[in-house]
Amino acid sequence: MGRTLQWIRSLLFVGQMYAMMALMAVYFTPWAIVDRRGAYAGVRTYCRWVRWTASWMVGLTSEVRGNVPHDEVLIASKHQSFFDIILIVSVVPRPKFIMKRSLRWAPILGWYAKRIGCVPVDRGKRAEAIRQMVADVKKGDAPPGQLIIYPQGTRVAPGAYLPYKVGSAVLYEETGQACVPAATNVGVFWPRTGIYRKPGHAVVEFLEPIPPGLDRAAFLSRLEEVVETRSNALMSEAGWHP
Repeated sequence: MGRTLQWIRSLLFVGQMYAMMALMAVYFTPWAIVDRRGAYAGVRTYCRWVRWTASWMVGLTSEVRGNVPHDEVLIASKHQSFFDIILIVSVVPRPKFIMKRSLRWAPILGWYAKRIGCVPVDRGKRAEAIRQMVADVKKGDAPPGQLIIYPQGTRVAPGAYLPYKVGSAVLYEETGQACVPAATNVGVFWPRTGIYRKPGHAVVEFLEPIPPGLDRAAFLSRLEEVVETRSNALMSEAGWHP
């Protein structure tokens, strides 16, 4: 009975989440068209709404730990579900993502992603995608902010392993910026796919920055070690064990 009730709560939560996405998009679009700050305000307000409603509708509270980056840096984050995106965007002042190209055509998400400066890439053509990604990131008209990349390239369920891809190392090298790793446990409660949301406490944690200057291999090794180690610790804290 308890799981059935939680499933119903999850269904209601997901329904209102997407309905509110449409309503907020309509509300913020006039401002976002004339001023990019309107787009940032819209996505940040929406993400905070999702966090708040998750806390009382499905019992999923959330927390962002560590020092939130405000400078122009690269953020390389563990990606387990849509909720880690929600948590990061709710606190980072000027987020922009490396995202798969097909999302450009997603209703609402695609236009707002373009407005805040997200960089679309074609994941099926690795070498070309990396060249285009670097070119787009370094364009003079790209807005300043915090560039967020998921170094494994996609959502990864708790306990699953996917190697860290070279794209994040190329961006780290080409931009000459520090990289802030981010760990998470959100996949324990909010899965990659499906409706059901588990109650609990989801965390995204910003870790100590990796300073510029490492070679690609050293950077990737250090990034994977700190993100995986801390993500496993956060998932263990949430009651998950492999």
